[in-house]
Amino acid sequence: MAFRVLIMGGTGQVGTAVVRALAAEPSCAEVVMVNRKAISLTADPRVRQVILDTAAPQFPAEVTRLAQNMIAQGDPVYGASCVGVGKGSLKWSEEELKALEIGVVGHFARGCHVGGITRFALLSAAGSTTKSRIRYARIMGLKEETVQGIGFKSLSIFRPGIIAGNAHTPTYAAWLGRLIPGPFGTIDQDDIARAFVAEFISSSGPGEVVHLDNGAMRQRSRALK
Repeated sequence: MAFRVLIMGGTGQVGTAVVRALAAEPSCAEVVMVNRKAISLTADPRVRQVILDTAAPQFPAEVTRLAQNMIAQGDPVYGASCVGVGKGSLKWSEEELKALEIGVVGHFARGCHVGGITRFALLSAAGSTTKSRIRYARIMGLKEETVQGIGFKSLSIFRPGIIAGNAHTPTYAAWLGRLIPGPFGTIDQDDIARAFVAEFISSSGPGEVVHLDNGAMRQRSRALK
């Protein structure tokens, strides 16, 4: 069955890989990227961008209208956030990180939900929990909690460890991470991207919240090939 995806964060490292994987999937009828600035797109007519001011008060309402227009085409529409500061988070204050990861992502997710999108995919990070003493992991936990509280019928939360193939990940860190088993080790960026696509294709049950660590993402990525 054909499907469409409304995505924010599609210009970042992981987001770009997700958009590329969606464009490679024949059953994906359309990818609409919500961007703050215009970027050069591929020639694929199924991928388009909409420029929105994410700091504007009307941002959630604009996302809602986008979602409604996509749903009117008749295919299932899924929402996705690949927003993530990653390594650059060390240069951000806690207030700045919360404004983006919780505020902007929360507004986007709510706009999707109000617009009729019932299935959402969220990029987070390994070790995310609101009780963490590590600032980034704690904020990621708050982001997960915020999106989960919106009430999507199906929510997939992706928690990668060290991301290989990402410009922000030093080569040595990705190599060393391959020696670490479990959720905090290395995962290839393209495996994360294919796992996003696989989640949209699969049939998760209503009310289900799925947390995907490195192992689960690799498993879904292999199933998509």
